[in-house]
Formats: sequence, C-alpha cells, structure tokens
Amino acid sequence: MSQATATPAIPAASPHGKAVTLQFADNTLLPMLLGDHDRHMVRIEQALGVRLSCRGNRVAITGEPSRVDVAQATLEALWRRLERGESVGRPDVEAAMKLADADTDPRLPLSDVPAIRTRRGAVGPRSPGQATYIEALASHEMVFGVGPAGTGKTYLAVAQAVAMLQAGKVDRIVLSRPAVEAGERLGFLPGDMKEKVDPYLRPLYDALHDMMPAEQVVRRLTNGEIEVAPLAFMRGRTLAHAYAILDEAQNTTAVQMKMWLTRMGEGTRMVVTGDLTQVDLPTGIRSGLRDALDTLEGVPGIAVVRLGTRDVVRHPLVARIVDAYDQRAAAVGDKRREADRARDVNQPGMRPASNDGPIPK
Repeated sequence: MSQATATPAIPAASPHGKAVTLQFADNTLLPMLLGDHDRHMVRIEQALGVRLSCRGNRVAITGEPSRVDVAQATLEALWRRLERGESVGRPDVEAAMKLADADTDPRLPLSDVPAIRTRRGAVGPRSPGQATYIEALASHEMVFGVGPAGTGKTYLAVAQAVAMLQAGKVDRIVLSRPAVEAGERLGFLPGDMKEKVDPYLRPLYDALHDMMPAEQVVRRLTNGEIEVAPLAFMRGRTLAHAYAILDEAQNTTAVQMKMWLTRMGEGTRMVVTGDLTQVDLPTGIRSGLRDALDTLEGVPGIAVVRLGTRDVVRHPLVARIVDAYDQRAAAVGDKRREADRARDVNQPGMRPASNDGPIPK
C-alpha cells in the first residue's frame, strides 16, 4: 500500500520557522493530491500561509510551526482519501484544513473523525462542528441541530437516516417541515395536496437523491419506506421504528414543536434542525425551536449541537455573509441596550412594565 512519511528537512529561514518533508510512495496518486496545475497546493499555501514545494515524490512544507503542522495533517488526510479510492476536490481540501486545524477543535483527532456510511459511499464531516453533530446523530435518540445556512444540518441528518434504513436499523424515514413561506405570500397554488406542499419539501427530496439512486427513492416513497410530509399532517400519529427529521424547525410554534416531539414511538430516532436567525413566523409569535431549546437542553438522552460560521460548507462567501448579519444584529442590540440604560438614568424612579406602561417603584 502507498504511504506518506514525514522526514526532517532543512530548517526554515526564520528562526521561529519549521520545515517538514513528506515522502509519498505512489507517484500515480501524487498529481491528484496536488490538483490540476497544483491548485490544491496553492490553496493550502494561501489559506495557511505556508510554502509548499514538490520535487519528485516529496513535498516540502515551510513556515510558522503550527501552520506547518496543519498543512502536514491536511496533506496526510487527503492522501488517505486517495488511498481509499476516493477523489479529492476543492471542498475536500477546505474540509481537511478545517479538521486539521487544532485551533478550531483541539479535542478532535483527525484520524478518528466519524463518517456516515451509505451504499453510495461515506459521508464525512467537513468541519469539527459537523464531526460533533455526526457523533451525536450516532449516539443519541433525539438530536437538535442548530446553526446558520450551509452547515449541513439537514443533509447530514438525512444521510444518517438513509444509512440506518439501509442497515435495517429502522423501518422507515419520515421527513417533515412546516409549510411556511420565507417572508412572502405565494397565494393560491394549483394542483392536489401533494403538488401544493411539494415546493416546501424540495430540499428534503434533494438530499434524498444525493444519498440514493433516483429509482430507489421513487420506489421507497411509493411503498411508504420514505415519507415526506408537512408538519400539519403529523398530529395524532405515533412514529415507531422510524427515523424522523423535522427541518426548518425555527418556523414551528411552541404548540407544533411539542406535538412533533411527542410523536416519538418505540425504536424511533428523531432529529430537529433549524436556524434561529431565519424565523419566518408572524411578528410576536415565539419560535417553537427556541422554546424547545430553553425547555429541553440538558435533559438526559437529548443532544443539542450548535453549528457556527466555521462549519459553513457552501461557498466561502456564505460564511462571510452570515458573519456580517450577525455583527449587524449584535450592533443593533448594543444600541438598544444603551438607549434603555440612558432612559433608566433619565427616569430613575420608573421601571418598564407590560403593556400598561411604566409603574412607579
């Protein structure tokens, strides 16, 4: 089997620098590691601030010691993918760098990252947060996955559901989400009930088609092994021996969320995913996801995994967009608190009450 080994190299020019040389035994895999026109090597240099140079079957890494260690772990992880017969693309390079970065999650050994194995191949984490999420999906009967868009909350949950269905650990998959428009009114929709609600459920269908061949998805949908339905159809049911996923849970009310959570029957796994920054409920209605987190976090048997912008695996701009909105929201909150403090200083004998206005102390 091919193998990558690290050997000492000429010290870097900087007194605080480090140099390592990796030697790869299989020259046929090396071009795939480096990428077309060395694009993978260039990306690692840009992201980590190190210098890579390739000569024959050796890759030399020089730079600041901690960054050299991350680059080395990244290349070794990508090499293991190639040895397993898997491809290496730009997303895999980005994921390997995130997972190798000890500053991100020092407890996670890169060699022990979990994976979800379906018949279409293994679905692995692309960030430390995703690794924690996958571990929770494997070890808990109820999991809340909370985080911004693009962090893989729904995709990884569907992957785990498909893996358990194909392994015979559950009898069916139930996928649901509330039928709430994203800040707009679509009005009358033509067609029967299925045609009316399918647009709201399309992201769940997309994830299924990534995990299984199209004809298998159709067959399992037809025979009831996979059910995709809006949340409103769940009342009065008991979901036994199923893998049940509620997506876009931030758009449930507290009553709807309690209804969903109490559908859980014998042998069922349940996952709830959502993004509390994208609530589309009418003003004044509290999100059922927030209510559930406030009520259930810390209850034995329930895992809550919070993903952040570091875990975004879509286009890099998505993480920056999420950060920008979070920073603006934080700034608005700071201004509001400052205004409240100024009002309290100007009216020291008054305190805010409910809808009846201030009441003297």
